[in-house]
Parts: sequence; C-alpha cells; structure tokens
Amino acid sequence: MNAAISVRLSPSRLCLLGNGAAGSASRAARRGFAGTVRAQSRWGFIGLGHMGFPMAKNLYAKMPEGDTLFVHDRNAEATRSFLEEVGDSKAKDTGVQVAGSSREVAEKAEAIITVLPSTSHVKGVYHTILNPPLPPLPSGPERLFIDCSTISPGCSREVANAVHATSQGRFVDAPMSGGVVGAQNGTLTFMLGASSRSGQLVERVKPILQLMGSRVLHLGEQGAGLSGKLANNYLLAISNIATAEAMNLGLKQGLSADRLSELINSSSGRCWSSEINNPVPGVVQGAPADRDYEGGFNVGLMKKDLGLAIEAARLCGAKLELASSAQSVYDAVDQSESSGKDFSVVYKWIS
Repeated sequence: MNAAISVRLSPSRLCLLGNGAAGSASRAARRGFAGTVRAQSRWGFIGLGHMGFPMAKNLYAKMPEGDTLFVHDRNAEATRSFLEEVGDSKAKDTGVQVAGSSREVAEKAEAIITVLPSTSHVKGVYHTILNPPLPPLPSGPERLFIDCSTISPGCSREVANAVHATSQGRFVDAPMSGGVVGAQNGTLTFMLGASSRSGQLVERVKPILQLMGSRVLHLGEQGAGLSGKLANNYLLAISNIATAEAMNLGLKQGLSADRLSELINSSSGRCWSSEINNPVPGVVQGAPADRDYEGGFNVGLMKKDLGLAIEAARLCGAKLELASSAQSVYDAVDQSESSGKDFSVVYKWIS
C-alpha cells in the first residue's frame, strides 16, 4: 500500500456527484436509461455537497428501476434533505439507503462515486474504504471507483495504485466542469482519465457519467482527466477576474450592466464567466451574483484549484505569467468579508 494513502480524513464535510433532474422524475424515465447502463444493481455516492447533491438526484432519477443507491455524507442533515427531495425514504430493498460510513457504501455498492473537497479528503476516504481489504462482491463485475474530485494528478495516481495493487476494483478520475448550474441541469462535462488497456473500462464508465452530464471526454490514461481539469480551471480563474474588471470598467463609464453584458456575449470577449456566471447582480437570473453570491463555487475552492494548477505547471515546466496576480486577488478576497462566497464575488471586491 502506498504510504500516501495513510492520510486521515479531515473534519470537513464530504461532497458527492450529481445532476439536476429532481428525484420526482418518473420510474419510466429511469427505465429509459436502463439499456445504456451496464447492469449495476447497487450504486454508491459519497458526499452530498453543492455539486454532489444535485448530481446524486440526477443519478437516482435516471438509474434503472429496481436499483439501489447508497449515499453517505458526514452531515446528517444533508442525507435527510436528500431523502426528502427524492421522496423515497421508506425503501429497504430498492431506492435510496443511507450508509453510516464510506466503507459501508463501498462494501455494498458495485459502482462508487466520490466528489470530495481536497486531496486529504480523497486520501482519507479511500484509506477507510481499502483497509482492511473489501470483501469480494457476490457476483457481477469488479468494483468501480469513479472519483470526481479536483486534486493533483499525482495523488489520484497514488490512490489508483492502492486500489489496483490490492485487487479491490478499478479506479478512474473524472473531474467535471459546469458548476452548480450544470449539476442541477444535467449538463456537466466530465474529463475522464482511465486506462484504455483494460478491456471495457472506458465503455463501462461513460454511460454512468452520462446519467449526470451531457458530455464525457476521455483525455487519456489515469490522471489525464485531472490534468485537463487543472488547465481548464486555470483559465476559469483568470477569465473570472477579467470579466469582473471588464464589467466594472464599462459600468464606471456609464454603461448599463445589461447592455454591456449583451455586447460582450455577442462579441469576442464572450466566455462562461460573462454568459453563465456573470458577476454583476441582476444580469443573469439564477447566477450566484443574483443571490448575494451564495452557493456556487466558493473562493476557497478556486484558490485550491489555482494552487494545484500552479504546482502542476511547476512540475512540468509550463510558464503561467498571470498566475501570481490571480493568486493574490483570490487570497485577498478570501481574507475579506466575502470569504465563502461564490468566486464571482471578485467583482464586488474590485468595484
């Protein structure tokens, strides 16, 4: 066992996977996906955070009828809310069941999905899952672990090695992009890192992710999904600041936020931060800026992802000219009264 896996789980709450179709979706909708997902009678979800909660709702709504979803979160209120929203707290043999630990989820499920806040959480959870070795499944394919956390590619490879070296299943990295809105609407893009040399692994994983998103891109071997995610989130960190500065520049010159946004989004400056997650309140209905920057992707998580991208660049020798400036901005915002808000709150700090 790789020594790195001995890191213990920190007190922070776990997060899951999820997509926005509510638990009220009909059983007929679930049957519609049964033909595209490999027989998988027992599913596992570890974590019910901002992303995981809606993703788990989508998975539950679309999984084949008669299957069971085992969920776990350190926050009992999160699991209670999940049961209430999917309306199936009575189920014993099918539906949703709350597990008392991440280990229990792994013991009972054939496919386990994790979305956790940081490297230490991922190491700690998988240490708990893998030690002592899991009992073999009674039948069916070997266990499949799909980790959608944003961590370093190196850490992900360590965990994968721990799973594979002890013959406890298959492990892939599948971080996602699209934010909370994408999780709710089922439009996430997953970036998959999985071996193409182990038979049908990629083909097994893709239909599962498609229950929670609209696109799955296989970027290469184990860890490649995270390499792609860090490149994408570095760009997002920069474009978020640039969008906030550009909007503030226009407003300071007397332009209206709506007209300026319309201009940018029909011109060469268009980006996700301007069109979907515009940082100016009132411009995009439903965006975090429209609810005092609550929910969404908080500043601390963007700081973490930016730090991971900077470290990845150091290791591979890539030059990131804007990294230090962006890092100082997010550090300052995180130390202000806006700490904990969606990262688009940079606009409030700038203006």
